[in-house]
Amino acid sequence: MAQFSLRIKFVSLFIISTFILTQALYSQQKFVFEKPEMGSPFTISIFAKDSSKAAEAAAVAFHCADSLNAIFSDYIDSSELNILNATAGQNRHVPVSDALFDILKYSLQAAKLSDGSYDVSMGPVVKLWRKARKENQLPDEDSLKDALDKTGYKYIHLDSVHQSVWLEKKGMRLDLGGLGKGYVAQAALNMLQAKGFMVAMVNAGGKIAIGEAPPGRNGWRIGITVPEQKQQIMQQLLLLKNISVATSGDIYQHLDINGKRYSHIINPKTGIGVTWQRNVTVIAKGGVISDWLATACSVLSIKKSLSLIKQFRGAALLITEIKNGKLVETKSANFQSYFEN
Repeated sequence: MAQFSLRIKFVSLFIISTFILTQALYSQQKFVFEKPEMGSPFTISIFAKDSSKAAEAAAVAFHCADSLNAIFSDYIDSSELNILNATAGQNRHVPVSDALFDILKYSLQAAKLSDGSYDVSMGPVVKLWRKARKENQLPDEDSLKDALDKTGYKYIHLDSVHQSVWLEKKGMRLDLGGLGKGYVAQAALNMLQAKGFMVAMVNAGGKIAIGEAPPGRNGWRIGITVPEQKQQIMQQLLLLKNISVATSGDIYQHLDINGKRYSHIINPKTGIGVTWQRNVTVIAKGGVISDWLATACSVLSIKKSLSLIKQFRGAALLITEIKNGKLVETKSANFQSYFEN
């Protein structure tokens, strides 16, 4: 009888605890905060009971993003990245911060795993194409060849013991576009969760880091844009939690010349912006990983992209293209499981 009574008490306590937890979750409201970061809207969504505490946490996360941008940006002359770039070809290792060393480790891993389809050393070529888009003309062949001669991820040397970096080639210029936003989004989410806001999402211009599911739901509902459309999204929505998702495409940054569109995403082997109109969506553990995978799969063939995704447990890939006026989809085998039923 005592054992039976104990079980009743345990079950009762479990039901009461579950009820209290459920009530606490449902008493939370969604608060959304937005400001420009890294050239894109940077949006933080938090479920919380107290709007002032949510705002305080969002302010800390924005400060985190600002701090990382001051390190990673190649647009800021005084950034740590540009200070490192200025040492290229000086035959010496340069000590760097934890954050810069960490993201460069990810960058070299991405380059090796993607067979150079993502290459952090493409800065000289990226700079050339920025100028080309501004002037609305293709880079000339000599300038492009000269820029390509200054690239190559194999000429970046990391010293883990002394946390330092040596850029071997003179004129090398690192560019963290293609994984920087994903890294910052994940860092901001980690900051929010460390402060106790587990139900949160950070969207850094389409590179999204996602925490626990909102109250009463199985995940956050995420839309995927249709290729060449800024506002239109696909009918099926993603339902995600504790994961990240990134979409890459050319709708916002491209160069149109003689009826051909050149994306801002550059093929490191040719130095030319990719010309197929393709949206690439990748779901993966960690914002930096989904970001660089989306970039690499924008360059690789569809077959090689599907092969690359298989190297990451739980990762999924969706490639959408407009062909002859019709939407054509190619998905990894597991992508469908991430759609909302």
